[in-house]
Amino acid sequence: MSSIDVGFILAVAAFGWGLSLATYRIVAGLYRWPMGAWQLERPRLPRAIGALAMTLAIFFAAARGYGGHALSAWGIPILGIAWAVFWTGFLRVGAQSALLLAPAAAMLLIVRWLS
Repeated sequence: MSSIDVGFILAVAAFGWGLSLATYRIVAGLYRWPMGAWQLERPRLPRAIGALAMTLAIFFAAARGYGGHALSAWGIPILGIAWAVFWTGFLRVGAQSALLLAPAAAMLLIVRWLS
């Protein structure tokens, strides 16, 4: 029986969705994809939310690395980048759902980390 590492999955998701959110305006501008109101009118807010989610995931990865799980600590940003590339590139406009998903994953990561 194998166990699922929920903290690792949440950290990868928070990092990936945060990166997707922080970079969506740049990518959308390059490829002329439509942008939502927040991306057009308040571009700093989505970047800040994305950066916060990524920072939390990095702190979680650093805590894991300090605890002796260096391989999974490096896996969080690496898999997070891959998730962001998939999320933004494949979903395009749907990637704006990261406005909801990044903070949700970050909050769940905090809850999981503290419990």
